[in-house]
Amino acid sequence: MVLTVLKPSPLATLQGSARAGLRHQGIPASGPADPLSMALANRLCLNAPAATAIEITFGGASFEFRQDTAFAFAGAVTFATLSGVPVLAHETLEARRGDVLTFPHPAAGARTYLAIPGGFRADTLFGSTSTFLPAEFGGYSGRALRAGDELERAGAASKPPPLATPAPLRPHIARAHSLRAVPGPDFAALAPAVWNETFQTTRRMDRTGIELAGNWPKPENGALRPSAALFTGAVQLTPSGNAFVLLPDAQTTGGYPHVLQVIRADRHLLGQIAPGDRLSFLNRSVDGAYQDLRAKTGYLDSWLPGFRF
Repeated sequence: MVLTVLKPSPLATLQGSARAGLRHQGIPASGPADPLSMALANRLCLNAPAATAIEITFGGASFEFRQDTAFAFAGAVTFATLSGVPVLAHETLEARRGDVLTFPHPAAGARTYLAIPGGFRADTLFGSTSTFLPAEFGGYSGRALRAGDELERAGAASKPPPLATPAPLRPHIARAHSLRAVPGPDFAALAPAVWNETFQTTRRMDRTGIELAGNWPKPENGALRPSAALFTGAVQLTPSGNAFVLLPDAQTTGGYPHVLQVIRADRHLLGQIAPGDRLSFLNRSVDGAYQDLRAKTGYLDSWLPGFRF
């Protein structure tokens, strides 16, 4: 046993790699809502980018180390306390048995990732350790972490040297977000002015999606379509007059108009959107989206080799 959960925050889960090739069976990707931040925390522990880590939503969590170990965290929370001593994100840190790590609530952003060398042991199903809460599988018995849960290391691990994420690669997390998107298959339901609009997130958000309020057209008679494939980053209009942008645990098909699609290079940003944030979309062509993905992956490659969005 390496860690005991003292306080799990509003929602803390174990997340690993995304599940691939199973959407036709109704199984979504799951995995971290912000895979870049998780990869950065894992890098500081000499782990693979998708090694199983704890995804902490909105901070306010605390954990007790049950053995000496290195650890690192990255994401919304920029500092924590280790037995009362401030420690910073994006650095390889050392804990002693009995130390208590406490995360505050972040000023901006939503999710923070805690990693240890070797990753956390978790249930593997459909090729991944990631928790899928709606169906209760993967992670820690398919559920969110609770006070008293005891976590173990997945396997042997090397002790990392002192490392720090290079400053240019540390994501800037704010309360306003600009997401690059391509028109979805039902884009005709929107006015071209959508690219100049600013939307605001409501309090309706979880790992399946985020509600966006603003100047959306209200679909006539619900405007339901035959069910079609959906992916993380899909923006759908709903009969309420608001839209939803889908996150990793969202359904794999749906009939609401699919009006926009956040490009793959920017989907990690969805994991740091909090209630009350402002959001706008930047128009990209499909070719432009491919170029953006190649450029962003190449920019990170020297520090995160093997990481893919």
